Amino acid sequence: MTKTIDLTLSVTESPQALARHAAKLFVDCCHDAIEKRGEYNVALSGGRTPKLFFETLASSKLAADIPWEKVNFYWVDERCVGPDDEHSNYRLAKEELLHKVAATHFYRMKGEINSQTAADEYESLLRRHFQLGAGEVPRFDFMLLGMGSDGHTASLFPGYDGIEIKNRLVTDQYIREMESWRITLTLPVLNNARACVFLIQGKEKHELLAKALNLLSDRTLPAQRVQPHDGKLYWIVDQDAYNG
Repeated sequence: MTKTIDLTLSVTESPQALARHAAKLFVDCCHDAIEKRGEYNVALSGGRTPKLFFETLASSKLAADIPWEKVNFYWVDERCVGPDDEHSNYRLAKEELLHKVAATHFYRMKGEINSQTAADEYESLLRRHFQLGAGEVPRFDFMLLGMGSDGHTASLFPGYDGIEIKNRLVTDQYIREMESWRITLTLPVLNNARACVFLIQGKEKHELLAKALNLLSDRTLPAQRVQPHDGKLYWIVDQDAYNG
């Protein structure tokens, strides 16, 4: 049986153009979600490229077109640090986007408590907010993703069992190479999103990007395994990442 994936690859001239393109897509998805369902459920990631996206969205004229009171912000993953730590994904989004647009509905992962407890609490929160029954998975409207130098996405790393978990919405994982715990949404949640949006920049990502976009290869990279089963997959990349 052949699997069809709704994939859009956009190559931009610069990281700034990448961020503008992603901001426009964010707004388009927002309007569609609110028109059809009355709210917009978003999951955010951290990192260099999302930071530029947050800054661009917050300062763009597009921000005025968004009814922020109808936008619910969640997180794809979090480092096990406090909310004010410089490495916190929540802090990054708060400082560069949420406080600048007066967003009111945001639900962070509690990186400052025991990682398993934090994962359990976040799963319970998702089940309540999305009114999920047994075995159901939340359906985010916009899932912002990146890809690390080892091909990880969210906090789903190659060589770790987190990528294989199917009976949880949220899990924790100790990453030996980084000597740190992470909390992350699981692959079934990522693949249930209406739009999964990868933002990739830089020459150092070129070879990895080529492999990741070969969706029919051995799929050893966690990023390759993000293939929404009833949604759209977007890879927005700059020329350096695409051409090397």
